[in-house]
Amino acid sequence: MNYYNQIKDILYGVAIGDALGLHVQFASREIIKETPVEDMEGYGVFSKPPGYFSDDSSLTFALSEALIDGYDLDIIAQNFVKWLDEGYWTPDGEAYDIGTTTFNSITNIKEGIKPTLSGETHERSNGNGSLMRISPLIFTIMDKPIEVRFQMIKEVSSITHRHTRSIIACFYYLEFLRYLLDNDLDLEKHEIYHKLQKEVPKFLNNYFKEEYDKKENEGNEKDLEFNLNQISYFDRLLKENIHELGEDEINSGGYVIDTIEASIWCLLTTDNYSEAVLKAVNLGGDTDTTAAVTGGLVGLLYGFDNIPKRWVEEIARSRDIDDLASRFADSF
Repeated sequence: MNYYNQIKDILYGVAIGDALGLHVQFASREIIKETPVEDMEGYGVFSKPPGYFSDDSSLTFALSEALIDGYDLDIIAQNFVKWLDEGYWTPDGEAYDIGTTTFNSITNIKEGIKPTLSGETHERSNGNGSLMRISPLIFTIMDKPIEVRFQMIKEVSSITHRHTRSIIACFYYLEFLRYLLDNDLDLEKHEIYHKLQKEVPKFLNNYFKEEYDKKENEGNEKDLEFNLNQISYFDRLLKENIHELGEDEINSGGYVIDTIEASIWCLLTTDNYSEAVLKAVNLGGDTDTTAAVTGGLVGLLYGFDNIPKRWVEEIARSRDIDDLASRFADSF
């Protein structure tokens, strides 16, 4: 299958969401409510022109580039190093808006630590830095068994974010994208949401228990208990109807749980691309990442043609993004 249109949907979906939220990043919800974001703006917190994207998109593009030549963690990791050191896939040659966990993990790579071990594992390292960039992986793992999908997601997240909670968030996100991408099933977004409420916890419980059984002679009871406990952090997605919550019950900071919840909430409570990403931005907080993660979902759901043309025309490096989508699609 040629994924060109779908790749373009996701890449632009992420980048435009990112660019819409960049100039108001860190602003509180209350402040944004005074002058809500309604269009592409610029020259805010990072003093960048309208249409400039941040690390969310740059690392998404860097991952896409790596995947063109097949799945190789070392190449992915080195592309992240190039982003940090050389401004690879940035709008203007400057890497900015760099999260602490991401910076520390890429520094580990530069110091020779393997990508499978470079990511931080502390509970406080559960920012949204792997979730924001992982969407292109869906095209590489789409047709693989679920156990293989999870393992590859775990590896790519772990380059920077190796905590189980971050890995599960990435897994949930890519499973949602997978169903959006599967034209044969043609499931409505709420059907996908409820389908994942059954499938995700079932798989994770079985996976962690099987991993424990393989290592039961090594005294890993605490590891099993820890991993199973991580599933409970996703209860609002997996056991409730998150779309029924009010805006005041949705958090939008840099914590990975906040981001995945807010993104799914924006997806389920809107009906088109622009409404969803603007809703994400106007939640305040980590505006660019919430909108970028939301943008990947609604970009794929509604398609490139649903994105306002004026935003597409304003986005930085649009010709390069088109070329990347074409080359990535040709690699399958």
